[in-house]
Amino acid sequence: MRDAPALKTDFPTRDPGLAEAASLVASGLRRPAMPPLVLDMIAKGLDWVAVALALWFANFAVVHPDVAVSSSALMAIASATVTVTLLGFWGLHRQPVLGKPASACLGAIGIAVMVALFGSMLGYWPEPDLPYLSALAVSLAVFLTPGRILLWGIARLVLDYGLMERRAVLVGGGPNAASLIRGLSRNPDNDIRICGIFDDRDEIRSPSVIVGVPKIGRIEELLDFARSAEIDMIIITLPLGAEERIREILSMATVLPLDVRLSAFSSDYEFPRRVNEAQVEGGLIDVARRPMNGEVRLSKRVVDSVLVLPVLLLVSPIMLMAALAIRIESKGPVFFKQYRYGYNHKPIEVLKFRSMYAEQCDGAARQIVVRDDPRVTRVGRFIRKWSIDELPQLFNVLRGDLSLVGPRPHALDAVSSRQMAFEEIVDGYAARHKVPPGVTGWAQIHGWRGEIDEPEKLLKRVEHDLYYIENRSFWMDLKIILRTPLCLLNTRNAY
Repeated sequence: MRDAPALKTDFPTRDPGLAEAASLVASGLRRPAMPPLVLDMIAKGLDWVAVALALWFANFAVVHPDVAVSSSALMAIASATVTVTLLGFWGLHRQPVLGKPASACLGAIGIAVMVALFGSMLGYWPEPDLPYLSALAVSLAVFLTPGRILLWGIARLVLDYGLMERRAVLVGGGPNAASLIRGLSRNPDNDIRICGIFDDRDEIRSPSVIVGVPKIGRIEELLDFARSAEIDMIIITLPLGAEERIREILSMATVLPLDVRLSAFSSDYEFPRRVNEAQVEGGLIDVARRPMNGEVRLSKRVVDSVLVLPVLLLVSPIMLMAALAIRIESKGPVFFKQYRYGYNHKPIEVLKFRSMYAEQCDGAARQIVVRDDPRVTRVGRFIRKWSIDELPQLFNVLRGDLSLVGPRPHALDAVSSRQMAFEEIVDGYAARHKVPPGVTGWAQIHGWRGEIDEPEKLLKRVEHDLYYIENRSFWMDLKIILRTPLCLLNTRNAY
């Protein structure tokens, strides 16, 4: 088994200095920034605890000590849940609001009082007389204020150390880039950090450093950089006369899981936009949006971690019997490891049950498995037919390399039965890697699995994968998971 291919960071360029700059920047961006959802969940948790304690204290300890403890606690929990939901609806857990603890605390107290008054109208809370309202206001202030001060400190820490930010690179230097960088720096709520500039022009039209931001590569190296560094956004700031070049960049960026923005200086371009021209964020026009932002990826990861454990327990007897059968029939390891393309075209090591004779295993996938393939063992034919050989990939889900649902990952050097590379068959094939790959997917439940002996079969797979990427939702994932066992009964293309 060959070693995992290294991620490309020494970008080919005519200027060795730019190559070194790109490598240094990429090495500092190996981990993604903290998704805003993390801070939002911390804020919700602290507010929920504070509001529940405040309502319980006002009702039980101050006003009605004769009320049962359990009854009062349940009412406090229910009211706190409603309060936190309303706080999130009105945006009182967003980072800019957390940076203003006084107004945020007053807003939270006001909403909590409204919920308590509504509960009084329904008969769940005491009558809103002066003693009760006074106790409620004081207890809310006492319990909410420390939490909001703590959240303010966390938000400042996150901002100061760049733990939660949108990392961007500019395509195009010169005056437009300088104006954009200055405009972003003047915005106190800006969370975009410009990490570098890519430009093909000479030092006269595009200096090596613009407002403190270095030029780190040529435009042709942007794709490699975006796949080796954890960035969130590409901002195009090329001048008005470079419309054809911008279209080339947009075409190149379609395979990347990144937001693509045009500088407002480019507002005369006739490009498709995801928002109206009046809805420009900080001088940026939204042209393309990544299908899964940090919050969605985090929530999908949580759902995968929760669901994969019962699935593993359910199929563990089948996996145990498969492992014993493989061990008894032929010599060699039970598991087969293969490097495949994962999220953002990065190599991942995928586990399978070994279905071939050990000495004939093809880790590079240079020869696709065909019907009655002599390399496949008898046990291998059975487990491949019923997709049992894929079950060890549930451990990849636990490890975070795969999701339960997503486009199926293909080997790095995968070819069709006609020895054609997948990238040669489908233009923009790498766009499948804009979301994490999965154990099962939209293409698989529609029968597109097994040997790729005709280009049409790969085209259909990619078509279904792209449909999933554009329309993915929790309910779609659940539908795919539930339909997968039934679809495995169709074994026509599995061998």
